Amino acid sequence: MSRADHMDVAAYALGVLDEHDTQRFEEHLATCWACAAELETMVPVVGMLSDIDGETMAAVEQTQTDPALLDRTLGAVRAHRRRSRFRQLLATAAAVVVFGGLTAIGFVSIAEDSAPEVVAEPTATAPVERPTVTASSDPNDPNLGGPVAVEGEKTNVTDQTTGVQATFFVASKQFGTSVNFTLARLPGPRACRLVVVRKNNTSEVISTWSVPGTGYGTNANSEALTLSATTSTRKTEIKQFQVQSVDASGVASPLVTVPM
Repeated sequence: MSRADHMDVAAYALGVLDEHDTQRFEEHLATCWACAAELETMVPVVGMLSDIDGETMAAVEQTQTDPALLDRTLGAVRAHRRRSRFRQLLATAAAVVVFGGLTAIGFVSIAEDSAPEVVAEPTATAPVERPTVTASSDPNDPNLGGPVAVEGEKTNVTDQTTGVQATFFVASKQFGTSVNFTLARLPGPRACRLVVVRKNNTSEVISTWSVPGTGYGTNANSEALTLSATTSTRKTEIKQFQVQSVDASGVASPLVTVPM
């Protein structure tokens, strides 16, 4: 802000600035404590000057020839000035309160902007237990006891040739059929896939995966493999599921077949 803006306090107080300069000075006054303090000291003086108008000057001239009128005029002027000064003090106090309040709001806003962001920490919730498979009396059940979904019809199969064990849970859905299955005694490395075979002798591959060298549910890796898949085929239309091993040339051979 230029020095001229600081020198406009008296002109603003006397009301001699034009509309444009008045608006410009008021914008400056909102951020300048020095000009605000100077303006506050000038309010009483401006109020006293505003009391001296043409009628007062004419009355003073008339009292030069009438001493009694002089006394009455001086008394009336003193009383009027006391009332005006009181009103000016109230106005000044109000202005200071408003200006101080705006400044306080500004300080609060700055403090809030600079305050570190508080991030709510998540509250602890009760753990959700995953459904598990309990031991079964089925001689074909590998009794893995792993986190296998229990929804749907359960079937346990152990292939007599490959030794691969499978536990299947098959459930009917609006979209078709969901399958959750666990495989054990599955050696690797190899690539595998799950095929759904329909009663009309058509088939569809619904899942593929790879088996590491340690396999799943083996001596090298005791952890069984748990997977899930879906098919648009209705459960009533399914003849069987078959887990197949696929060699590098793309030829598939069955590892375990799960009838429906």
